[in-house]
Amino acid sequence: MTTTVHFKKASERIILRIIGNVVLFMNPQTNMLSPIEGLQFSKQGVIKEYPDLKDDSEWKQKAIQRFVDKIKSLPLETEKVKYLIKEMEDMKYKPLYKIINGFRPEKIK
Repeated sequence: MTTTVHFKKASERIILRIIGNVVLFMNPQTNMLSPIEGLQFSKQGVIKEYPDLKDDSEWKQKAIQRFVDKIKSLPLETEKVKYLIKEMEDMKYKPLYKIINGFRPEKIK
């Protein structure tokens, strides 16, 4: 099953598409899809989340792997969606609505 969640931060919009254990990030202005590996990371943000990667030369790859492992550890797609919504809210993104394939869009409150 595929779930799509729309977020907004100021004038920026981002869409997350969750397909099983794969999370894709989409920019609605360009319609470009990107896996987690294609995103830009700030080292300060990664260190804030994972302080043990402070002096590691492979900090980005290890942070990506930890994200992938966390997503794979969640058994249900609904749990993955809840986790991603919480993480995006921590980064000041406001969830707008989610769409599960075959169903109507549902507002997130």
